[in-house]
Amino acid sequence: MDSARAGDLLACLAQVPDPRGRKGLRHPLKAMLTAAVCGFLCGCRGWVGLAEWLDDLPLDVCHWMGFKRWPPKQDCFRDLFLKLDPTEFEHAVRVWMTECLGLEEDQSLRAVSFDGKTLRGSLRQFTPAVHLLAAVDHQTGCVLSQMRVPNETNEHKTALELLKNLVLKGTVIVGDAAFCQRDLSEAIVAEGGDYFFAVKENQPGLLQDISHEFAASPAAFSPLCPA
Repeated sequence: MDSARAGDLLACLAQVPDPRGRKGLRHPLKAMLTAAVCGFLCGCRGWVGLAEWLDDLPLDVCHWMGFKRWPPKQDCFRDLFLKLDPTEFEHAVRVWMTECLGLEEDQSLRAVSFDGKTLRGSLRQFTPAVHLLAAVDHQTGCVLSQMRVPNETNEHKTALELLKNLVLKGTVIVGDAAFCQRDLSEAIVAEGGDYFFAVKENQPGLLQDISHEFAASPAAFSPLCPA
């Protein structure tokens, strides 16, 4: 990472509100967030690995990140991220990522996949595991936005909220049959986007309904049934 792009990361993370109280603050928020982003980009997995990675860094690198004393341990990171607003943090990283990649605009459609995954290690004795729905850009492989799927609902309903964080004009939303819902499809089209949802034999009723629609309309086209 060159110094200019690294400096942009520091500037973006400085915009994230600090959720901690003033009492007992030992490390600047910007420094901790920078360490977390850089550490995970370097392959750290979890707070233990992040703390060990920081311990191995030269002292001048820690000072560049903004630490004024010896870097924090794993519990400091854990406590911070339990309080941190994920939307604000995600926005800051997304702004830096967009500037860093410097992608040029073209006329081709942009593909973004909706995919849900259960967060590893999030299951607790009296708490269900955290399930996240992410929007992943095909060109860069980056997560553009993600939201937690509430326990009382499903990925389809969460996808309706996730759409509000995306620019849909010129975008094709890709997903499996779980997203093949009328309200979701209408919301995508209404904002200038397109969609491509894969429906297979494990959804026989839905597959039959779609096949009948294509058969009834001479102008319709299905990649599974070439003319």
